[in-house]
Amino acid sequence: MDWGSLQAILGGVNKHSTSIGKIWLTVLFIFRIMILVVAAEKVWGDEQQDFVCNTLQPGCKNVCYDEFFPISHIRLWALQLIFVSTPALLVAMHVAYRKHEKKRQCREKIDIENLKLQKFHIEGPLWWTYTSSIFFRIVFESVFMYTFYFMYGWYKMPRLVKCEAWPCPNKVDCFISRPTEKTLFTIFMLAVSGICMLLNVVELCYLVLKFCMRKPKNIKSLPNH
Repeated sequence: MDWGSLQAILGGVNKHSTSIGKIWLTVLFIFRIMILVVAAEKVWGDEQQDFVCNTLQPGCKNVCYDEFFPISHIRLWALQLIFVSTPALLVAMHVAYRKHEKKRQCREKIDIENLKLQKFHIEGPLWWTYTSSIFFRIVFESVFMYTFYFMYGWYKMPRLVKCEAWPCPNKVDCFISRPTEKTLFTIFMLAVSGICMLLNVVELCYLVLKFCMRKPKNIKSLPNH
């Protein structure tokens, strides 16, 4: 997967984000995407090949692996990062539309380079787009964390699992490679996911509070008849 393209897109959104949003994006790329690409993928490697069971029964190893790992941790985290990052594309498309409209209305007067560097304040329709993207990020983070808990029910990677699914002849022992290292990575990824969710909640509360505080000021500024 080309994470560089995603970084380029979200980097454009970062310019129009709040300070909390900039922190969220930094945590996302440094502590989630980079860790996933640089370290976690090498630790997991070819999981199914390293999953060893004490039986030579054809199909038993595959069935046992599928029972305990219905989806790979790496693939689940990659899907989570894609879904969590996708709502920011709404903001990118909104900003691109605003720039296109401004360019169309002021075709002769506006400097294209200045337009590219222009920062839009989070207000009006952009406020609704931005807060909606944060809301969906929170929803996706929650859904994936619940999915992880539903599938595995634990963060600790066991050294040994026992399987008696068909076509295994009896209850067989299966061994997982690098269980301690995988446990540490799992704890780290879940902790950073929780931090990102907390940053999203704080940013959403900040934007809603700022919107509510601005509204009374707008009402007071209206002329009295």
